[in-house]
Amino acid sequence: MDERVALLTLAVRAVETADRERRTWTDEDRAWASRAAAEVVGEGASPADFVAQRARLAWQRLASREAAFVRAVERLHWRPAIGGGLLLVALAAGLAIERIGSEQRINLLALPVLGLLAWNLLVYLGLLASLLLRLRKRRLPTGRTPLSALECVDESARAPGEARPATLLPAGALLRRLLVAGAAGVVWRWPQRAGVLTESTLSRLLVDWSCLAAPLYAARAARLLHCAAALFALGVIAGFYLRGIAFEYRAGWESTFLSPTTVHTLLGWLFAPGLWLTGQTLPELAALRFASASAGVNAAPWLHLLAATLFTVVVVPRLLLAALKLLRERQQLRLLVADFSAPYFQALLRGYQSAPLRLSVIPYSYHPSPAALDGLHKVAARVFGGRPLLACMAPVAYGDEDVLPAASRPAPGTPACALFNLAATPEREAQGAFLGALRACLAGAPLLAVVDEAAWRARFGAADRRLVERRAAWQAGLAEFGLTPIFVDLAQPDLGAVQAALDALPEALR
Repeated sequence: MDERVALLTLAVRAVETADRERRTWTDEDRAWASRAAAEVVGEGASPADFVAQRARLAWQRLASREAAFVRAVERLHWRPAIGGGLLLVALAAGLAIERIGSEQRINLLALPVLGLLAWNLLVYLGLLASLLLRLRKRRLPTGRTPLSALECVDESARAPGEARPATLLPAGALLRRLLVAGAAGVVWRWPQRAGVLTESTLSRLLVDWSCLAAPLYAARAARLLHCAAALFALGVIAGFYLRGIAFEYRAGWESTFLSPTTVHTLLGWLFAPGLWLTGQTLPELAALRFASASAGVNAAPWLHLLAATLFTVVVVPRLLLAALKLLRERQQLRLLVADFSAPYFQALLRGYQSAPLRLSVIPYSYHPSPAALDGLHKVAARVFGGRPLLACMAPVAYGDEDVLPAASRPAPGTPACALFNLAATPEREAQGAFLGALRACLAGAPLLAVVDEAAWRARFGAADRRLVERRAAWQAGLAEFGLTPIFVDLAQPDLGAVQAALDALPEALR
């Protein structure tokens, strides 16, 4: 999955998870996107291909409805011109450096480019120290593994209002904040009334994308900086060769305290890489000392030696490091949205990789109306994704819960929905025994508990205080069996509330 498609995938996910009311992106839109993507990629395609194609199709439809949101997301795309501009600036800066000496005299002991060599050597030492530190952390005893990489959190599985774990390395957290700050202009330019999507959707996308793309951007930034350093050094080399065409530079040395022997030793260390590359030997320096009777010698051999030293110490190592970072960047590109184990992606892939989900509905002491079954179908589509097939089994009568009748038994290994009426009082000997017998038939398949409030609301109204008490009783009764019920008026289901309940109570599908 390339970088652009990964961003579109996260953008579509932000829309689909934030728009719980289905006002901008309806259930029909979601089903269309999945169905159309499956038709395009065909059977047997990888999850990445299906999810990527679905994101492209969904993005095309969203573009006609939420143009402001689409424009904001487009601004988050990486623009290669930024990297190209940085490299041109580095090369131009190297060419612009004029001073390699004073008044066309080059003092070999006071070369301005010595700072360039020292800086690059310090960078190499820092990179080596960082590598050794990472290797040391990998050898630490087992237990809580130190955070050696930026950790991302699956936002789709986080309940609304739940605090975000602070599990970022200081460097990773800093890079993440820089990415968010760099994209802050997107939020600033967000219109006050830009369709149904709100700033929270875009803010969530910014956090998700910065978390996911931080390793990629770190490798890319390091690659560009290494290339810029190499081009800067090449610009310096090219600069003093170009200026040497029109001006004659004289090379020599002068010192208050150092003797020719000491200077010879120092320059031997300084130009060692250039001497190794060119195969030259350092000449005697006594005759090169600046004095009243000597103006030095022609600097061409020394400029060649200096160029070879810069090429060996700066250009070659920097290009090698840039190549390594390029490999790292490509590896991170392959890792973008490579894990599809999150609930959001599992819901998308469920309908593509298998036949429509068959959900067995087993009412207990309750005969649901056709309207209630239609509402339950909408709830099941919200819970399991796609278009599940509902098979309403024969209701289990009060007293038959110990051994379920054959007409009420779901197929082993298929998900089931235990349907209750809120007006009934939950009892361990009744509903509890029913759930125990039902779980024995399911053989570990998911079990969903739905409590229909339609009859209660029709009789007492939605504002009745006893509704809260009855819900609490059902929650306590089903908690003994590891279930959290979903309360919904199946005659008029509030799917937004159902989605909020699912986000807040992910254990409802145990």
